[in-house]
Amino acid sequence: MTTLIESPPADADGLLPAKKKSSGGGLGQYILIRFLLIFPTIFILVTMVFFLMRITGDPITAAMGGRLPPEQLQERIHAAGYDRPLFTQYIEYLGQLATGNFGTTLSDNRKVTEMLTTYGSATLELSINALIVALLVGIPLGMLAAHRRDHLDAVLRIFAILCYATPVFFAGLLLKLTFSVWLGWLPVAGRAKTSSELALTSLQAPTGIYWLDALRSGNMAALGDVMAHAVLPAVALGLLTAGIFLRLVRTNVIGTLGRDYVEAGRSRGVSEFRLVTKHAYKPALIPIITVMGLQIAVMLGGAVLTEKTFEWKGLGFQLATYLTARDFVAVQGIVVLLAVIVAMTNFIVDIIAALIDPRVRY
Repeated sequence: MTTLIESPPADADGLLPAKKKSSGGGLGQYILIRFLLIFPTIFILVTMVFFLMRITGDPITAAMGGRLPPEQLQERIHAAGYDRPLFTQYIEYLGQLATGNFGTTLSDNRKVTEMLTTYGSATLELSINALIVALLVGIPLGMLAAHRRDHLDAVLRIFAILCYATPVFFAGLLLKLTFSVWLGWLPVAGRAKTSSELALTSLQAPTGIYWLDALRSGNMAALGDVMAHAVLPAVALGLLTAGIFLRLVRTNVIGTLGRDYVEAGRSRGVSEFRLVTKHAYKPALIPIITVMGLQIAVMLGGAVLTEKTFEWKGLGFQLATYLTARDFVAVQGIVVLLAVIVAMTNFIVDIIAALIDPRVRY
């Protein structure tokens, strides 16, 4: 008696076997481990930032030294507790962070938490816009380079190298010169016109992300103005990451196109375009998602130069201002917040990658 062994069902093109539902046994443990790793990561970063800031001395001397008489300077140092042992200051600083107290800026006497919430939304808006540009440019061009491995592939690879090798401030200056000064198509700097900013900030419970607030209020005039101001900064920062995405997608799609099941598809008459867009595209997204967490850190670093170039009033712009004023309390607060954002972003990216590809969990 002959036993028939049924082959697993294939997809529409007869290439890949249909996926069986996974029990997801290791997903919960993977998420828990990744979540717990956030805390030592942030602790190490906070510790490094604290002691590196103290290498030059206490913050008040760094900010006010030479501008106050020695007696007044010592009084301020004593009142702030910066003349106590360094380890005591460190323990007290950790206690303040645990309660959400980042201190008070020295140059403009503002609560650091208030400054972070005021300007953090602007940096978040710029990062979102830049990430959209990077995905819209990098992924399609990477697929095109993999599909057209001729002269066009060489041109796109050169474009990718130029994207991530060009300093973001230089790219910003070139964009401003071309599209603002010569052509006059887009605004030179800022997040929006004064009238648009007043209209958006006067809304009830604004998010601080201008295009989102404009959509919520239905103010199409403000939305158009905000988007016009956002184009050049987003492109300048987004192209930095688009080049990396382009090369990643190209490399992974080409590698997938050499697999046995793709060759089988070619023999069955499946078009090359369908092989690229359907079967080679999805596996190429996994490294993109994994690298995306690292690119968030790159974008936040590039936001400092981008915001300064385009006078985009966000955390990067304020960080440059406080560094000039030697306000190390404000600088420390901004750096710690950015470290937390990067750690949380990497955690989210790890979870998404694990949901897409179960192999990531092991």
